[in-house]
Amino acid sequence: MIAVDIKAALRAQRIETPSWAYANSGTRFKVFPQPGVPRTPEEKIADAAVVHKFTGVAPSVALHIPWDKVDDYAALTAYARDLGVEIGAINTNVFQDEDYKLGSVTNPDAGIRRKATDHLLEAIDIMDATGSRDLKLWFSDGINYPGQDDLRDRQDRLAAALKETYNRLGEHQRMLLEYKLFEPAFYATDVPDWGTSYAHCIELGERATVCIDTGHHAPGTNIEFIVAFLLRAGKLGAFDFNSRFYADDDLMVGAADPFQLFRIMYEIVRADALDPAYGIAFMLDQCHNIEAKIPAIIRSVMNVQEATAKALLVDRPALRAAQQSGDVLGANAVLMDAYNTDVRPLLAELREDAGLDPDPIAAYARSGYQEKIVAERAGGTQAGWGA
Repeated sequence: MIAVDIKAALRAQRIETPSWAYANSGTRFKVFPQPGVPRTPEEKIADAAVVHKFTGVAPSVALHIPWDKVDDYAALTAYARDLGVEIGAINTNVFQDEDYKLGSVTNPDAGIRRKATDHLLEAIDIMDATGSRDLKLWFSDGINYPGQDDLRDRQDRLAAALKETYNRLGEHQRMLLEYKLFEPAFYATDVPDWGTSYAHCIELGERATVCIDTGHHAPGTNIEFIVAFLLRAGKLGAFDFNSRFYADDDLMVGAADPFQLFRIMYEIVRADALDPAYGIAFMLDQCHNIEAKIPAIIRSVMNVQEATAKALLVDRPALRAAQQSGDVLGANAVLMDAYNTDVRPLLAELREDAGLDPDPIAAYARSGYQEKIVAERAGGTQAGWGA
């Protein structure tokens, strides 16, 4: 691919940021509050708009309900647009109420299942008001002990809730079904892997697709294989990008294994699926527990851009020729040549072409925005999920 084509592909790239990443977060042991953290959904959106201002490729922000609940979603949408961003995916929360101790949509109690499903339907009402395309579902449902509940019954309950929710979707709306290997359920999680998510999505229909969270796998899992399989099947709807060393660490994407991120992005490029028109939502899903929020999100966006640029640099004809001839070392060398290329000058040039500062982190530091929000957000209750 020639340089101008690489620039065009990178210029078209879109990376969604999550509202909750701008709020206070932490481990199950402690949340460390930071000065200047948003207190309202509007302030989260304002921070997301600043990330887009300095990166140029983050024009949407995902909401999490009820963390981002407001009385007037049309007004919130208009507020976001006035700042130059859009409302993205609507994420549901059926894991924090006391009722959900034994599960939400798979709970043995029919009344609790009804409450959880009603929340999923409420999220679609919000999508109607915001114009959002994607409904993101993740369930913490599962069991801790053998015999605690019937495994097959729980799958039937899950399927029933998913079907009712899917049937409520509008013509241009989609369902993204995320999965997670374990935690908080340790014996059996009801949607533990991509295969379970894929099977439910196949049963539901074409507008149900799998969301891959890069931190939700067993150690050593070949995530790019999952990406390739789901792309081939037309069932890859979204990514939740983050990084992990051990489990669901939710660290900055590319922090632990940037080579893995490159390999994932190569499969996206290989499938010609990078363009937003293809339909894959690339979103960050991270918890910035000890680092400053906005610079960490800017850096994460840059990390995805760098991995993407390297993936675009792969000499695909040369790689194909080496693969077809059985040249094992030659094929690997083609990938490594692209990965070892320093793409930062290319991305700096791309930003300058777009009228942006070539160094978004330095530009943010000079902007005075951090000092401004620290002063303005001194009172009130900071947003966060608590611990």
